[in-house]
Amino acid sequence: MTSYLRLSSLLLAGAVVAACSSPTPPPVATGGGKKVDAATAGTISGRVTFEGTPPPNQPLKMGSDASCTQGGSVPLDETVVVGADGSLKNVFVHIKQGVDPAYSFDVPAEPVMLDQKGCIYVPRVIGVRAGQPVKIQNSDTTMHNVHSLPVTNQEMNQSTPVRGFSVTQTFTAAEVPVRFMCNVHSWMAAWVGVVQHPFFAVTDASGAFSLHGVPPGTYTVEAWHEKFGTKTATVTIDARQNGSLTFTFTATSTQ
Repeated sequence: MTSYLRLSSLLLAGAVVAACSSPTPPPVATGGGKKVDAATAGTISGRVTFEGTPPPNQPLKMGSDASCTQGGSVPLDETVVVGADGSLKNVFVHIKQGVDPAYSFDVPAEPVMLDQKGCIYVPRVIGVRAGQPVKIQNSDTTMHNVHSLPVTNQEMNQSTPVRGFSVTQTFTAAEVPVRFMCNVHSWMAAWVGVVQHPFFAVTDASGAFSLHGVPPGTYTVEAWHEKFGTKTATVTIDARQNGSLTFTFTATSTQ
């Protein structure tokens, strides 16, 4: 019986390793091979703000897992992070329409990192190219789970049982956003914006964003926030010129 249990454990471990080591799907071939001329490209930059009284950032309820609170401090809910000057953090900004399909963009081989640290996802919002891997790592002493909930792409539901354990997921189609959760800790949340081109950014604590290397053209730019939904604006970039946009969300904005 002991030998049987040992063999079963080895087979289970092998299955977990195989699941985490599955081949990465090849990047989706897009575009017609045209490259952006850096000499004529510009930058779309701007700021995202919140107008009104933001909801208070309450401490997360982590009492169900003592290892999440052993440090003594409990992080605040970061669904809405507004600075004293109204700056809105963690807004995913990207060009939604207008990129010439004749352009092709190299897909980075380096993965984008998403950490499970302090029993939260860090960063909360990230952007990634379609075909570029996302590496999710457990940096805690407790067991986590990585559960992605895409609509267009393939779902993943994988345990990250110990510190240092990681899994990788590669999305093959554009999708904004993809929600990540942890089935073990219900308060854990992250959002991943998947796009076909490199023109995206996540606002920092000052609410700022910049989309670099944009070829001349007229574009629809979208700003997405997990609670307040989306806003769009149109901007035209001439050769060797830059564009500026401002997005303002309010408490009445809905998803």
